[in-house]
Amino acid sequence: MSTQLTTPTDRNSAEALARSKGEPDWLVTLRGEAAELAGEIAWPKPEKVRIERWNLTAVGSYETPVAVASVDDLPENVRELVSEGTENLLVQRNSGVVWSQLSAELTNKGVIFTDLETACKEHGDLVQKYLFQAIKKDEDKLTALNAAIWNGGVFVYVPKNVEVELPLQAILYNDNAEATFAPHIVIVADTNSRVTYVDCVVTDKSVIAGPFVQPSIVEVFVKPGALVRFGSVHSMSEAGVDMTIRRAIIEDDARVEWIIGDLNDGNTLSDTKSVLLGKGSTSDAKVISVGKNSQQMSLTTQAVHFGKSSDSNMVTRAVMKDSSSAIINGITKIEHGATKANGVQTEKVLMLSPKARGDANPILLIDEDDVTAGHAASVGQVNPEQVYYLRSRGITKQDAERLIIHGFLAPVVSEIPVVAVREQLERLLERKLEG
Repeated sequence: MSTQLTTPTDRNSAEALARSKGEPDWLVTLRGEAAELAGEIAWPKPEKVRIERWNLTAVGSYETPVAVASVDDLPENVRELVSEGTENLLVQRNSGVVWSQLSAELTNKGVIFTDLETACKEHGDLVQKYLFQAIKKDEDKLTALNAAIWNGGVFVYVPKNVEVELPLQAILYNDNAEATFAPHIVIVADTNSRVTYVDCVVTDKSVIAGPFVQPSIVEVFVKPGALVRFGSVHSMSEAGVDMTIRRAIIEDDARVEWIIGDLNDGNTLSDTKSVLLGKGSTSDAKVISVGKNSQQMSLTTQAVHFGKSSDSNMVTRAVMKDSSSAIINGITKIEHGATKANGVQTEKVLMLSPKARGDANPILLIDEDDVTAGHAASVGQVNPEQVYYLRSRGITKQDAERLIIHGFLAPVVSEIPVVAVREQLERLLERKLEG
């Protein structure tokens, strides 16, 4: 099993591994500095969740990836997640990418869709402009740890005025608790471009028994007039800890759409933030989650407004079963000078057991007068009359709960505009409800 350590890496080992993989000097230096920081600074402190009690340093060791000859060589549980007919697919297994494909049409248009390690070697000047710019490596131990040990990952660049019509899809899966699994995703949509990116982060629950940690970071840069749709579904095993931080920087008249499904069986820290820098910038975030057994979750969605006439909408719905617990934070911050900004958020938690716990914390921080902001939050037990009615019609308690859950989540799931994300979310949601 991965060993519990005070500091999961050190400068010498981080730099030595980077050099052994042939990484450029600037990245070797970044990793070394980050590893040193990871031993000095503290873990993030989310609201009402003591993550320091989790096994946070079972990060394993680097496993050299072995490429597959075709998609057919991937495990069945991975193949079933591949969108039908996709030409644009990247697959990471444990510590590295084993399959990468981009259509000739997009290649000819200058689109880059590859693993981040390759991008650092082949497009170093471009990657350096963005890597650890939306999120700094010294924010806390989590960001420093990712900077030191990230592997595989995804890099997307869409040139000016290019529209990517079909989604770019990545599947990031872990089937070895001993292997480091720490993806870092960077997406850059240049001026007036359009792109949809979807991924699934999964573990093979049938073979992973030991503890593991996934420290993951996502950085999205949306240039003026551009649109990025980012969909991600996480379905990792009970033995794992999923810590994922996402940030988007949105410029003038640009838009980001987040669609997040946190369907892990283990403890989860999920933080998704939109920074609305530009005038007329917009952000729409939809998050759903289902908790079961004794898992703990900290789910935070944020929008920070700097641009005039910027607009944000955040919707989170969570279902808690058994003795699971979730702290759900919605934070809308409107900075001074962001006149005509509009920020709206809604958080709803449904509890299916007396022992389940869900806290919804809507937070508005307003430093400007000429704005519009609002929030709504509700936390409640499932209506026993609904369960009784369904059971009186011959439906089992388990199926009754499943129907109630689907009905509760349907307003969010049905609004997901990307078919591939909606189908993946529904498939993995069913898998979790059956578990």
